[in-house]
Amino acid sequence: MVMTVTTSTGNRVTMYCLGSLTFVPGEAVKDEETHRQVLRRLAETNDFATAIRTWFHLSDDVNAPEADEYVYHAIASMKLSQVQRAVDVGGAKGMHGWYKLEGSDLLPPPPQADIESYISIFLPSTATASALTAFQSNAKRSSIRLRSATYLLSKRYIASAWHPLGNQLIIPKTKKDSKTPLPCNPYFDFWAWSCRNLEWCGPVPISSSASSPPASNTDGEKKDDPNDTTNKIILTNPRMSHHILPIFMHHFGCAVPSHESLCLLKLFARGRSIIDMGSGNGYWTFMLRQYLSLGSTSSSFSSSSSSSSSSSAPSQQKVYAVDNNQSEWRVMWIDDTIIADGVRWLSSPSPSSSTSCPSKGGQDMVLLLVYPIVGGDSSAAGGKEGGFTRELMKAYKGDTLAVVGTQNGNGYTGFKGVTMDEFMEREWKEEGWRKVVQCPLPSFAGKDEALFVFQRGKALGNSEEGIGADLGKAKKKKRKSGKKKGAEAENKNEEDQREGKEEEKEGADE
Repeated sequence: MVMTVTTSTGNRVTMYCLGSLTFVPGEAVKDEETHRQVLRRLAETNDFATAIRTWFHLSDDVNAPEADEYVYHAIASMKLSQVQRAVDVGGAKGMHGWYKLEGSDLLPPPPQADIESYISIFLPSTATASALTAFQSNAKRSSIRLRSATYLLSKRYIASAWHPLGNQLIIPKTKKDSKTPLPCNPYFDFWAWSCRNLEWCGPVPISSSASSPPASNTDGEKKDDPNDTTNKIILTNPRMSHHILPIFMHHFGCAVPSHESLCLLKLFARGRSIIDMGSGNGYWTFMLRQYLSLGSTSSSFSSSSSSSSSSSAPSQQKVYAVDNNQSEWRVMWIDDTIIADGVRWLSSPSPSSSTSCPSKGGQDMVLLLVYPIVGGDSSAAGGKEGGFTRELMKAYKGDTLAVVGTQNGNGYTGFKGVTMDEFMEREWKEEGWRKVVQCPLPSFAGKDEALFVFQRGKALGNSEEGIGADLGKAKKKKRKSGKKKGAEAENKNEEDQREGKEEEKEGADE
């Protein structure tokens, strides 16, 4: 929670960041000069500690790293200066050893060009689908990039073929001549630097037997080439991380929102309010409120001007941030978090109260869960695995559930060994829930995050696919038009490859 403190001059101010009286999120994202200064320092010197202190106004003397005594608690406890020393070590002692051949040694880090291509997938100036295609088609045989691209493409699912929203689910790239600037997303900028510094070019499977098709690019190479080791590339340790991650979590949150994910959430909301349940330090709420204020989710965002206020949202559409306040955060991005047990909050509506759920069970609202905890009931850790998520699912009466979490079964969020889509298929399919989106998110080194969206009832429309098929096309229709669809898909793939190469070039220019 934010704190209100009295300064030496007797003024009462809201403290959004422990150790700083001057950091205000809504003002910080509009400070273009500080933004440029931070990005320049990261690019030129890899001085992560000073960049963090500068952005969050942590010290007047930014050249005094030892002045900051705050201890970040995660798997280990450390100070910002200690994290900087870990950054300075670089890749020594396997610090950047994210990839290996199964049963063998660590692989050399990927080239920076491949890392830049991975980052470009999530830029607002690229169309994600085309950028992903380019990420694969321009990869070399037996490369980490090829393995990552094939894996990410195999996981990505957008139900545009049958969903009522159709091609609106395919978020276009932003126009260069747009008169409406996109909201600043500082987490993305820090994340992009971390990819370059930690030599990370995207998630790969956690084992060679993980569900991922054989890797191949468009050069006509045989999949059974004995010299091709692409499909043996795996993550060294699915639970491995770097000292930077706790800093990111304390200052920004557990996962990086991308332009595509924010646009999709806005699109599925369709003017309805969103519940950010387990909102943590409120970064996703902060970004969603800015995107909701922009009007249309088209590439131009031309319906209205951007607003950086942490409370900006049109008319009756709101983002409710609800959290039980059990976790400690150094930074809070919003000042109106509702401290409450999630299940009780959903089950006890009071439309007249600004801090209560406006409708029983969140009916006609979108439920967003960012990194739901493993284990625990609705109020605390411990207890039956996944209890927090299960109890919320029972209490929620709406038709749209969005979850941000792992997609590789490493147990990092939600359930041990089971991804969110597998859980929903196993336990909630009979209740009418269907997956309509699974899209990769900018993932921290060693991790593998995605946005999942599930819907039920009228939100799925009346198509056969919406009612029962999970692949977007009815079997009967497939038999009638299989050859035609195959030809169209082949032509579309060629178009995507051509467009993808252009996207990758534009992303590199960015």
